[in-house]
Amino acid sequence: MKTIQHWIAGARTEGSTTDTAPVFNPATGHEQARVALATPADVDAAVQAAARAFETWSESSLAQRTQVMFAFRQLLIEHEEELARIISAEHGKTVDDARGEIVRGREVVEYACGLGDVLKGNFSDQVSRGVDVHDFRQPLGVVAGITPFNFPAMVPLWMHPIAIATGNTFILKPSERDPSAADFVADLYRRAGLPDGVFNVVHGGKDAVDALLDHPGVEAVSFVGSTPIARYVHERATSAGKRVQALGGAKNHAVVLPDADLESAAGHLTAGAYGSAGERCMAVSVAVAVGAAGDELVAALERKAREVKVGPGDAPGTDMGPLITEASVERVENAVTDAAQQGATVVVDGRGLKVDGHENGFFTGPTLLDRVTTAMDAYRTELFGPVLAVVRVDTLDEAIALINANPYGNGTALFTDSGAAARHFQRKIRVGMIGVNVPVPVPMSYYSFGGWKDSLIGDSPVHGPEGVRFYTRPKVVTTRWPRAAQQVTAGFTFPTSS
Repeated sequence: MKTIQHWIAGARTEGSTTDTAPVFNPATGHEQARVALATPADVDAAVQAAARAFETWSESSLAQRTQVMFAFRQLLIEHEEELARIISAEHGKTVDDARGEIVRGREVVEYACGLGDVLKGNFSDQVSRGVDVHDFRQPLGVVAGITPFNFPAMVPLWMHPIAIATGNTFILKPSERDPSAADFVADLYRRAGLPDGVFNVVHGGKDAVDALLDHPGVEAVSFVGSTPIARYVHERATSAGKRVQALGGAKNHAVVLPDADLESAAGHLTAGAYGSAGERCMAVSVAVAVGAAGDELVAALERKAREVKVGPGDAPGTDMGPLITEASVERVENAVTDAAQQGATVVVDGRGLKVDGHENGFFTGPTLLDRVTTAMDAYRTELFGPVLAVVRVDTLDEAIALINANPYGNGTALFTDSGAAARHFQRKIRVGMIGVNVPVPVPMSYYSFGGWKDSLIGDSPVHGPEGVRFYTRPKVVTTRWPRAAQQVTAGFTFPTSS
């Protein structure tokens, strides 16, 4: 049985313990590997390696960092297929979907390739007689990323390229459910010329997480996951004096107005709800049908849900793969049962789905619920599975009020042909990322990704300009170079400009 090891100081290592956890193939239900579980001693070894590397990497030139990022980007392109199949085998998503997450992650590497321009400081000449002021930004030190199972390549790529390009060293703690992508990326960095110790990987569960949150040598922590764990990470790490990015859960609504192209909207909602088996923080989980759109929209959603082809992620033509674990299937299907008991109409029922030849796989089918209310558990909780709930309202303002009352504020979308309605929606909605006729509005790398309310704990989104600010701190320098005959008399009053 293969054991997936840590990556510390440029090499794979078993770590200080023989404790391991299983890694399954979700399509077959079979254990395919074991992953090493880090102890606090292993985390400390990674921090020490990163701290040593920081002494030289933080002093490297912008040209050197840029050259590494360009080489890393090229390796991601050359090995996209191999990495996509690694992701599919451990996560279960389709190979095409895995390729998509690699491309979106690579966009952040491309942004990092241009950080020479982003990191340029400001200069103000003659702010006072003979006095100039300039500023610049410097890296923090050793920083860490704690990332979820649902995007084992993309979410870490939202963090470490910017952290590394700005001069920090990085420790990644990926999900123990699909850990191999992290080690593969570590080897690509090595081949790109990144010095040993700049990028490290420690595998494990809560013990590894707590060790990173508590370690005095870690300056900042980036996290993506559920809201309860995001709160835990934020509270524990900030109490230890660290900077924290903590992105939490979501309940993303897509509003459909009667003037929209309902057939097209239904197609986008189906893909947004059932792509990656709904295991996306930006998945569409609630369709808000406004007024007369309801019946026609539900009919189109039903037809398209029944057309979704469910199967192993590496099979040609598969639209939707399995869930990550058997427990996930049980949780999602129990939620559908509860929704039916609470009064929702189960239009399409995905419970109990078996895929020929993969009877032990962690499969459930697309489920469509109609007549869902905000009091139902299927609406209130983040199911993280292929379930689309339809809520019916009479007006756009009622839809806006419904979304604003939800505790989550990650992403939302509006389907309409009305520019006036779209402008009203985007100004009144209290959500961080908005799509207009775009169901999954993930921003490009040169914008920042992050929601509002319970979807973002604290105030630091990831990647883009906010990522650069998070991984650096500013210095402001005030300079005077007087000639000998122009010496300025020191004063005891507060300095002013004159």
